[in-house]
Amino acid sequence: MDDRRRGSRSRRLTLAAAAAFVLLASGASAQTFETVGVRAQGMAGAFVAVADDATATWWNPAGLAAGPFANLVLDYSETDDAPTNPISRGIAFGYPALGLSYYRLPVNQFRVLSSTAGSAIGREDQGVLTQFGTSVSQSIGRHFVLGTTVKLLHAAETETEFDVGAALSYGVLRVGATLRNLREATLATDAGDVLQLERQVRVGVAFTGHTKGQIDTATLAFDADLLTFHSVYGEERRAAGGGEIWTKGRVIGLRGGISANTVGDSFVSASGGASIALHHGIYIEGQITRGSDQSRQGWSAGLKLTF
Repeated sequence: MDDRRRGSRSRRLTLAAAAAFVLLASGASAQTFETVGVRAQGMAGAFVAVADDATATWWNPAGLAAGPFANLVLDYSETDDAPTNPISRGIAFGYPALGLSYYRLPVNQFRVLSSTAGSAIGREDQGVLTQFGTSVSQSIGRHFVLGTTVKLLHAAETETEFDVGAALSYGVLRVGATLRNLREATLATDAGDVLQLERQVRVGVAFTGHTKGQIDTATLAFDADLLTFHSVYGEERRAAGGGEIWTKGRVIGLRGGISANTVGDSFVSASGGASIALHHGIYIEGQITRGSDQSRQGWSAGLKLTF
């Protein structure tokens, strides 16, 4: 009887969470996901359902529950935008059900509005946005996890924001969803203009299989934005597909993917990346993205420590 009651309660909570995502998604648009995460960028952004390391603090906080005992990730990303050459840096620590993160992001990667006219301005140097995040996740039953990230954002002023994530796993299947910037906060920039953080909802599905051969695990993943959002390059709504394999003993990880903007002109980018173990639990990572999608061209590198 108790098991039936617990199962019924878990189903009700799952349905309530799904309903909340639908209701919250109905209001607005979004900022880009692909700013952070060497591994995620190497899979072209098909990562919401895959996220299981410390970068889940950015991609899907519910993914922390599926990660290793503890891991630390350091990221450096550079976008090939000639006028500004934006650089992003970050550090994230993940522990099952808990994550801490710090990111330093160029404001000119976001949509910035003129403080007087209210119209979007170009890619001038608007200073730096720093983000401190605390992520927590909670399992509901054996297969479903909810997570949230509380973010303290600072440019010329400070605001609080929230991300919400969910993950469902069953056998080889993982399904994920993330809602970013719940409050749609605005901040003044160092140049005196307004940084608008738009709401974004992305869903993803991934299939991961294990073998006893030289390939330890193989993952195939797909992501899609549910809302159209504004970037410095115009309107975007992205779809992405990616894959990842790890060799026996998780010595080498190889990944790749394709991403496309499904609004307006069809800009496409292709990504590839790798992780190499320097020692047990210590990895160097890198990725490069090229294609007709100017907003995604660039490279990133990082260091991951897994305990």
